Amino acid sequence: MGKTFLATSELIGTIIGAGFLAIPFVVVKSGFMIGLIHLTLIGIVLTITMLYLGEIMLRTKEHHQLPGYAGKYLGLKGKRWMFFAIAFGVFSALLAYLIAEGQSISALLFGSQSYTLLCTIGFWLLLSILSLGGLRILKKGESIGVILVGVMIISITVLLSSKVKLENLTSISLEHFFTPFGVILFAFLAFTALPEVKSILGEDKRILKRSIIIAYLAAFTIYVLFTLLIVGSQGSLTPEIATLALGKPFILLSIITMFTSYLSLSMSMIDTFRFDFKRTQTQSWIFTISIPLILYFLFIFFKQATFTTVLGIGGVISGGLTAILILSMVRRAKQHGDLTPSYSMPSHRFWLVILALFFIGGVIAEIISIFLR
Repeated sequence: MGKTFLATSELIGTIIGAGFLAIPFVVVKSGFMIGLIHLTLIGIVLTITMLYLGEIMLRTKEHHQLPGYAGKYLGLKGKRWMFFAIAFGVFSALLAYLIAEGQSISALLFGSQSYTLLCTIGFWLLLSILSLGGLRILKKGESIGVILVGVMIISITVLLSSKVKLENLTSISLEHFFTPFGVILFAFLAFTALPEVKSILGEDKRILKRSIIIAYLAAFTIYVLFTLLIVGSQGSLTPEIATLALGKPFILLSIITMFTSYLSLSMSMIDTFRFDFKRTQTQSWIFTISIPLILYFLFIFFKQATFTTVLGIGGVISGGLTAILILSMVRRAKQHGDLTPSYSMPSHRFWLVILALFFIGGVIAEIISIFLR
């Protein structure tokens, strides 16, 4: 049970980061019922894809990050494409966290956005130092983060349940039907956490499937409840970062949940450079911590990116491409894997193609929605 909790916490802590704070903002544009359709479909498809990735890892004797698995089963080109997909997604996420954390910390400490830049740099410095701490810090951080997410959801339920208005949940805008897709896809992404979960489980690999299903059920439940309460109570006044409308206690809790996700993704990226590209610990650390800050200052200079745009683009490009590569590996892992896994997913080519088309359609949908925002 201890390992199940740690593994599930690691997944939930990675899934629930900056993404869930933006879900109410994009859902209020399309309407709650359309948002619920996106949450359900994407949640199901991402759970299935994660189970495929879990099976691939269980069939492989060596320890890899995702580019390493792609290299083993798809060759050098597959490894390079996977690295691009993961790097794009991780650095999009880290950039989004910097944007959200800077605004949230400034609102918490100073009651305005006037000190966002200073708070962003302070957050970046702290997390850069902590990312050197290894898996021990990660285990503690994810467990604490998951507990605090539970506290936040319970508190919001008590606070806002009586303020939900039916008219805020019944409006529908077909013009913005695809608007929630990219952000919600991003909010469910946790591919990079699975190799860390494998490390946490050690020899108890049979727990992996259970941990994936529990984590995604928990994330889906939290997302639906959180979105219902925020959209139902705030309506068109829903801010881009939802907790900014709820007061300082909730801003603090959201800061902590993003804190744990930032740490998890940073460590995963450091391990990718170390294990799959044979870089030193110091080189991997420098690459990982410097790129998000450089991107942050570039976007400030050009004034081109918003919180939801970064999440949406990162979700469809990174999540879509990563998922397609994972689905491409399934049949080869079944044929050329080293081990017998504790579970096996169906691998009919038609079924895998349908899943891949879902993600390709998502890229097209996100492009359409960007022009409608």
